[in-house]
Amino acid sequence: MIRFTDVTFTYAEAEEPTLRGIDLDIEEGELCVVVGETGSGKTTLLRAVNGLVPHFTGGRLSGDVRVDGRSTREYPPRELADVVGVVGQNPAASFVTDIVEDELAYTMENLGIAPAVMRRRVEDTLDLLGLHELRSRPLSTLSGGQQQRVAIGAVLTAAPRVLVLDEPTSALDPAAAEEVLASLTRLVHDLGMTVVLAEHRLERVIPFADRMVLVPGRGESLIVGTTAGIMEMSPVAPPIVELARLAGWSPVPLSVRDARRLADPLRRRLARVAAPVPAPTPGPALRPVAVAERLSVSFGEVVALDAVDFEVRPGEVVAVMGRNGSGKSTLLAHLAGLRRPTTGTVRVLGRAPTDLPPRRLIRLVGLVPQDAGMLLYGETVADECVTADHETGLSPGTTAAMLESVLPGMPMGHHPRDLSEGQRLALALAIVLAPAPPLVLLDEPTRGLDYPSKHRLVELLRKMAASGDCIVVATHDVELAAQVATRAVVLAEGEVVSDGVARDVVCHSPVFAPQVAKVLAPDPWLTVDEVRSALAGAVP
Repeated sequence: MIRFTDVTFTYAEAEEPTLRGIDLDIEEGELCVVVGETGSGKTTLLRAVNGLVPHFTGGRLSGDVRVDGRSTREYPPRELADVVGVVGQNPAASFVTDIVEDELAYTMENLGIAPAVMRRRVEDTLDLLGLHELRSRPLSTLSGGQQQRVAIGAVLTAAPRVLVLDEPTSALDPAAAEEVLASLTRLVHDLGMTVVLAEHRLERVIPFADRMVLVPGRGESLIVGTTAGIMEMSPVAPPIVELARLAGWSPVPLSVRDARRLADPLRRRLARVAAPVPAPTPGPALRPVAVAERLSVSFGEVVALDAVDFEVRPGEVVAVMGRNGSGKSTLLAHLAGLRRPTTGTVRVLGRAPTDLPPRRLIRLVGLVPQDAGMLLYGETVADECVTADHETGLSPGTTAAMLESVLPGMPMGHHPRDLSEGQRLALALAIVLAPAPPLVLLDEPTRGLDYPSKHRLVELLRKMAASGDCIVVATHDVELAAQVATRAVVLAEGEVVSDGVARDVVCHSPVFAPQVAKVLAPDPWLTVDEVRSALAGAVP
């Protein structure tokens, strides 16, 4: 169905190829997962499937890419739309209408599909992705995860034979991600669709993969193999695989069920050492840095937050969790002073953030939104760093040094639009964190980051919290919450339904529990690092 023959691609101003000598065959009805470190070339590989590389991106492409027998050299992306559907990392960038139902129908209108068929496909897609309650909603009012499901649905209505997805679950809560992946599996097994997807949150996708493609980066050759085989060698691996490597399990389990069947000896070893204890939380004597009291927010008839009480103290790392549309991003936007409450109050260091002048506000509150590109407008990465230093009064080189700590080796001469989603996020993080604001708000900060990059972010957040900064993270990444959060707040329908020590909140939730907790339950272990430390000090 998809064939790469000796494909080499180099971006217009790059010195080295991003892809070099690629040979790859993906069969019809296969679910193939592409893995690799941030910036390794996964997105470039996906874009080559429908000709976005090089027809849209520019650059030099040699070799041949064929999809269902059609060469992307001869057929531009618009003439492959009936065969290949593509969902990018930023779903909102692909929207062309205002209403969910209209967006689902738009591609079919361009393909000249009969109205009766369009109506049936729209209804089927609404049911398949659980979008029926959103059909009349304006796209601008949807959460990031809801937008992602709409973007996937808009591609599926055209009934393509190949579906290409870049980070399809990155903005979805765990339950919604499982629904989308289950839907993709049905498309593969029931309809014979070929699905190619790149994903950093491998804990979600590896049980579904038929094959995996490892992109080493630096123009090196691809490594193609079975899921278990690739996980044995991959530098990016989910917690369940890291736990298997630590415990010496072979073959590597790909699901929690398989891991639990192997875990009894490990549980017995861990039973001889002290169980982990929750990280200490700031005492009530410390003055809160940010407080929301009876905060209510409405968008027309949609109630985003309903009388929410929330506060964060120095040294806390608070994970705000919940389903898509539960109000997480709205809470962060009000703490950052981007919106005024419908009712209730918000205070940062005793003042309403909406009353602070912008230059004063950015030194007190740092917000990284879901779409990190909103913060980037320079011509190069280096320009972004220099401008950030100037606007915040920092010493020259401060933002660049922060960027190196978040993601080493960033190409400083690249335009921000030419970066991967993870690289753009790392740049936005560096710009926001460099001034060291006492309140840091991160909305899905691991979206597009591989596991090594996520680990560096965790270490950075821990250092910031240790120095007394307040960090609020709105996230669907349960593994991030397990690694760094001292407190977890769960929102549902705009209300706080749980607020407590992070370890207790996530362990008691079948949805938000991390993989290690599921494998070693009922023992209270959350991360591979905890298990590794315990085993290092265990008595044989």
